[in-house]
Amino acid sequence: MELLGKSLEELRSYCRELGEPAYRGGQLYHALYAERQLNVGAMTNLPAALRQKLENEATITLPTVKRRYHSADGSVRYLLGLSASTEKARMKEAAVEAVFMPSGGRQTICISTQAGCAVDCQFCLTAQLGLIRNLTAGEIVAQVLLPLVEMGTTGSQGEEGGGLEGRTNVVLMGQGEPLLNFENTFAALRILLDKDGVGLSPKHVTLSTSGIVPAIEQMGEEEIRPKLAISLNASNDEQRDKLMPINKKYPLKELIQACRCYPLRSWEHITFEYVMLGGVNDTAEDARRVVKLLAPLKRVKVNLIPWNPGELPFQETGEKRLEEFRHILTDRGMPTFVRYSRGRDVMAACGQLALKEVKEPQLPVLQ
Repeated sequence: MELLGKSLEELRSYCRELGEPAYRGGQLYHALYAERQLNVGAMTNLPAALRQKLENEATITLPTVKRRYHSADGSVRYLLGLSASTEKARMKEAAVEAVFMPSGGRQTICISTQAGCAVDCQFCLTAQLGLIRNLTAGEIVAQVLLPLVEMGTTGSQGEEGGGLEGRTNVVLMGQGEPLLNFENTFAALRILLDKDGVGLSPKHVTLSTSGIVPAIEQMGEEEIRPKLAISLNASNDEQRDKLMPINKKYPLKELIQACRCYPLRSWEHITFEYVMLGGVNDTAEDARRVVKLLAPLKRVKVNLIPWNPGELPFQETGEKRLEEFRHILTDRGMPTFVRYSRGRDVMAACGQLALKEVKEPQLPVLQ
C-alpha cells in the first residue's frame, strides 16, 4: 500500500483493513501531511505495533532527488526521478522538475503535474519533451513536501500571514498541463488545501492552464480548488493558433466564455499570463486587442512575463515596449504587472523546465 497521496478516507479505510480503528487513519493522515513525517517509524502519534505493521506492509515513496541546481537568486531547481511502478499498473520511469523560490520569509514552490507536456506551446522548452506520463497524486504532493522538509519549514498552522499557510505559495506551473491530469491533480490539491492536511490556503495556490475549456468548467464545480490562471500569450486566434496549438480545439471565444461563467469567490480574480515574445505578440496593437478581449470579464489581472531564453527561435521584448504594453492595459483600468521569473541562470524559470543539465553560477564566497 502506497500511503503518499492517499486521502483521509482512504487511510481510514486502510487502517480498518489492518484491523485497526478508523481513527488511526486520521492520525496517520495528520502525521504524514500536517507534520510531514515521511518515515513511518517517526510517526510517534501511532502505537509502536501499528508502526511496525505499516513498515512491513506499506510504503511512502518519495521522488529521488537526482540533482539540485542552485540559482544566484536563491532559487533551487530540483531534478526528481520518479519510480517506475505504482499499485495499479506498471508506469514509465520518468524525471520531472520542481522549483523552490524563497523570498523575504516566504517561499513559493512551483510544481509539475505531468512529466513532459502534450500541449506543445511553441515558446516553451517543456514542449520538446512531449508527454511522458501523468503524475500520481502522491508524486504531486511530494513536490511540495520534499522542499519544505529539506528547507526546514515547520508544520505549525496559523492565521493568515503566519504559519505554513501564510508563508507558502504553490503554483502548478511546472511541467505539464494540470487540467489534462485532472483526477490526480485535484486529489493532490484536496490534501494540499486541507487545513488538517498540508494546510495551504486557497489564496496562496494557483493552477495555470493553457485553456482546456471543459476542465475549466469542471474545476469551477470543485468545492476545494486553487486560484485559476490562464496562459493567454496572444491577442487573437490566428496568433494563438501558431503559438499554442491547443487554441485550435478551444479558441479564444470559448475560452473567454468559460472564464465569464467561472464562479469566482468573493476575494478572487482570474489571472491572465502573457509571455512577451519580441516582435511576435508585443505590439501596441496586441495590447489594445488584449484589452478588448478581456473587457467582458469582471475581475481579472494580467501578468506580463518576459520570455526566458532557451533553445527556441524567439527573443525577449525590450524594456520600452514592455512598459508601453503595460501602460496601455493599466490606462484602461486593467491591473497589469511585469513578472520576472526566478532561477533563469539554472533553467528554472517559466518555460525553461526541460530536464536540462546546466552549469551552476559561481556564488560569492562569504568571508
